[in-house]
Amino acid sequence: MADHVRIGVLGAARIVPAALVRPGRSVASVEVAAVAAREVGRARQFADRFGIAKVHGTYEELVDDPDLDAVYIPLPNGLHGKWTLKALAAGKHVLCEKPFAANADEAAAVARAARESGLVVMEAFHYRYHPLALRLPEVVAELGELRHVEARLAFPLPRFKDIRYSLELAGGALMDAGCYAVNMVRYLGGEPEVKSARALLKGDGVDRAMRAELKFPAGHTGTVVASMWSRSLLRLSAKVLGANGELRVFNPFAPQAGHRLAVKLDGHRRVERFDRRPSYEYQLEAFADAVLHGKPFPTTADDAVATMRVVDDIYRAAGLPVRQPS
Repeated sequence: MADHVRIGVLGAARIVPAALVRPGRSVASVEVAAVAAREVGRARQFADRFGIAKVHGTYEELVDDPDLDAVYIPLPNGLHGKWTLKALAAGKHVLCEKPFAANADEAAAVARAARESGLVVMEAFHYRYHPLALRLPEVVAELGELRHVEARLAFPLPRFKDIRYSLELAGGALMDAGCYAVNMVRYLGGEPEVKSARALLKGDGVDRAMRAELKFPAGHTGTVVASMWSRSLLRLSAKVLGANGELRVFNPFAPQAGHRLAVKLDGHRRVERFDRRPSYEYQLEAFADAVLHGKPFPTTADDAVATMRVVDDIYRAAGLPVRQPS
């Protein structure tokens, strides 16, 4: 049995150093072994900068490389499903950046292919692997009958030519930031029904901000807020209200950059803090453990389908089109 996973990267995206290259140096069971980009010169420059041994001239060459075990996909949203399917067809495990696909139908097709292949397909919600996230359900259980669950992720991105504002590439605030918030409310509150949604637009059909109101089968409500450009320039939070008290978290999505978990329970208040090790390192360890040892993990392809169903329903409720593959 191999003692490490050799990963190839599709594209020299801005997220790659933080999400894969630097964590890969700290996780002994992983080797970032190859990179491909749309322009081979850019791939070579990226490889030289980060010490990656092999450069491929096309995505297809990398996916078909027999020396690789897995592919990391940080491409634009509308290309995630296509290249995950190609990687699976080539016998590669996949770590795919969120959102998993352009919409729930495409996510379901990828999930079917993942099941049939027997390969590991992980959606890169890195926050789910951090000790802070692992602690949250235990605290929620202390709160008693749930009343309300909400998650907010807003950050300023005024670069309106950025691919995240491209409808053709399945962009929008809900896709980029909101998928985190949707995943969080599902994680803490269960599977919701979308009651209403309202978007602020930048361009034709592209949401720069989104707010959705949810209802859960057990009776509690939920709220999702996402923004790349609105009055809420920076919001990184989650909140759960229960019969016995409340949970509030500052920055559950990247706790290594600073976080705070505050619990008010039966009139008493406490604060919990966790280590500052990057969530990306925890995620990469979990990916390697799944590939090498068959260990289970939470951000599966099936879980991704459930997140994308809620995302699609929010777009429909806001009167916007469901995103399509590029």
